[in-house]
Amino acid sequence: MTVHSLPQLGPQAAGDAAATRRGRWKMLLLLLICASPVIASYFTFYVIRPDGRTNYGELIEPPRAMPAISAIDLDGRAVELAMLKDQWLFVSVADSACDQRCETHLYLQRQIREGLGKDKDRLDWVWLRTGSSELSDVLREATATAVVLHLGEAEIASWLVPAPGQQLADHLYVVDPMGRWMMRFPVDAEPSRMRRDLSRLLRASSFWDQPGR
Repeated sequence: MTVHSLPQLGPQAAGDAAATRRGRWKMLLLLLICASPVIASYFTFYVIRPDGRTNYGELIEPPRAMPAISAIDLDGRAVELAMLKDQWLFVSVADSACDQRCETHLYLQRQIREGLGKDKDRLDWVWLRTGSSELSDVLREATATAVVLHLGEAEIASWLVPAPGQQLADHLYVVDPMGRWMMRFPVDAEPSRMRRDLSRLLRASSFWDQPGR
């Protein structure tokens, strides 16, 4: 058998290969730059902990990216779930009929957000509702300052997950501005401890995060 040597790359081919490598490194660097503020916030919140206290909510490791799915807003329009990005989110999940736990969660979301003072505009309270597409006038009025979106429970479950033995509607969830679910509060969580976690998280990200999208 005759063994032939591999062909040598010409100047053009070698240049193309080098350009491809440079492009990949630039893309990786860009992704790191975009993610670095959130990474720094997590480091400050979970590692430095200058006050010596641990977080109350359960950290989701690794954070789960927001799925590319659509929802229906209160005006009946289809919107991408990704429209929620670029803002910290305080999320509840419940059937549109809204039982006692749902009402409690909506009340706590509103009150805790208001209790954040000047930082409240950096946090949206979000109700992902399931079941019937209809919503009562009372609930519409009660959630006038919330983001309310209707979608299937299975779609939500592809992103948010309850603790073992619990239901999606049992928890309140926190999502970072990149759309990554990163914290889950326990069932029947203490409002003061949730507010403390959110305050510390917003404080840790204050050097880069601004109100509004």
